Amino acid sequence: MATSLGSNTYNRQNWEDADFPILCQTCLGENPYIRMTKEKYGKECKICARPFTVFRWCPGTRMRFKKTEVCQTCSKMKNVCQTCLLDLEYGLPIQVRDTGLSVKDEVPRSDVNKEYYTQNMEREIANSDGTRPVGQLGKAPSSSDMLLKLARTTPYYKRNRPHICSFWVKGECKRGEECPYRHEKPTDPDDPLADQNIKDRYYGINDPVADKLLKRASTMPRLDPPEDKSISTLYIGGLGDTVTDGDLKSHFYQFGEIRTITIVQRQQCAFIQFATRQAAEMAAEKSFNKLIINGRRLTVKWGRSQAARGKDGVKEGVSEMGTRLDPVPGLPGALPPPPALDEEAPANYFNLDPSSSPAIMNIALPPPPGINPPPPGYGPPMFHPMGPMAPPVPPPMTMRPPGTIHYPSQDPQRMGAHSAHGSRHTE
Repeated sequence: MATSLGSNTYNRQNWEDADFPILCQTCLGENPYIRMTKEKYGKECKICARPFTVFRWCPGTRMRFKKTEVCQTCSKMKNVCQTCLLDLEYGLPIQVRDTGLSVKDEVPRSDVNKEYYTQNMEREIANSDGTRPVGQLGKAPSSSDMLLKLARTTPYYKRNRPHICSFWVKGECKRGEECPYRHEKPTDPDDPLADQNIKDRYYGINDPVADKLLKRASTMPRLDPPEDKSISTLYIGGLGDTVTDGDLKSHFYQFGEIRTITIVQRQQCAFIQFATRQAAEMAAEKSFNKLIINGRRLTVKWGRSQAARGKDGVKEGVSEMGTRLDPVPGLPGALPPPPALDEEAPANYFNLDPSSSPAIMNIALPPPPGINPPPPGYGPPMFHPMGPMAPPVPPPMTMRPPGTIHYPSQDPQRMGAHSAHGSRHTE
């Protein structure tokens, strides 16, 4: 320990005594009822080497115990968590945050300069209201496009998992399911993420996690405006059940006048149409890959015109995103196109022989109301073929050859009941 208990009174007054740690949501865990142990002056800070109050807790079930690593003064100077040393606002390493904000905060490394710098920072922290960072970070701009794209919006509780059991790797662990460590295969030892230093993380140099995030930021996609200048609609995806019409309007009205907002609840998306193309371009530029509403990261894309949708619909086997789709086996093929019709030739709707003259049909009018129609076979036919090639007229029921009787109305013997009824009525 750099400063022992036998030091002078001045140094003892600078030792830190806190009632609660400064932690991020991930390190604190998902359990709202957490139990902590507090050890006053339990360890020295790994940055300034001064004794501070150490807190220890378990963030959740099947998680490893965690403790504070740096003092609260060092945490407030960089606005980071006391355990993971990630930024409290964005959840990113210090190197990434300083790069995004264009901040160059060089903390001294020697013991004397470090002590002097820490005392000045403590004085500045005491004079501030505690709502904003101090030092160079407090003078930096409030936000950055790159940080909003890389920021983590939800806690990453997987980071609290236990370490890998070294006995299980060697095949000698006998605890089984009771082992508090993970029984998994370790990662590649040559992986740069396997070699992380807490001081490099705090000073923002040689941080492998920061290098990985910066490379990801350099290869992020861009949202180019469409060539069709008439398009002034943006597609907003991933709304969920928490984002409403008012939430979208309160965010996008700052870019220009909004004409309509249409929410498709079934697909959890919305279409926002601006009055001008310039307002739509500004909204797309300021919101692409960094739009977060009610804790949800939303997808922002340009809408498509009706003409473009029609052209895309003609393409077979191509999805909306432009990817080629494999044909599904077992489905029938497309119908053949209809034959080309000559405009001068009459339309043959009944597939009649074109060499024969068309049959002229005389359609008889239905009987007036109140008069029963004659039985089948006795009345005049409904259709009178007049052409020479027309089919012959079917004979009446009484003149048809006997055949199989399917219905009572086809039985000629039952037809005599009409005449018998008439003779009985005349008597």
